[in-house]
Amino acid sequence: MFDPKSIDDIASRLSDAIPPGLSTFKDDMEKNFRAILQSVLGKMELVTREEFEVQKGVLAKTRSRLEALEKRVTEMETNSSK
Repeated sequence: MFDPKSIDDIASRLSDAIPPGLSTFKDDMEKNFRAILQSVLGKMELVTREEFEVQKGVLAKTRSRLEALEKRVTEMETNSSK
């Protein structure tokens, strides 16, 4: 899940980019930015870096096991054809 502090930071940056003539709308715009960001990022089903790294490790281990099994199957096929 996306860090709420990051959403607040992005919303603040966006509202700070509002031209000075529209500063009366700044607070309202910041709330709207925050709501939009939470909605969009929530739909994206993001994962944390930690979760990503764990899955990356699982995939590497699975790939290694698959390669070892493929090698064994090849060896067995070679031995059975002799």
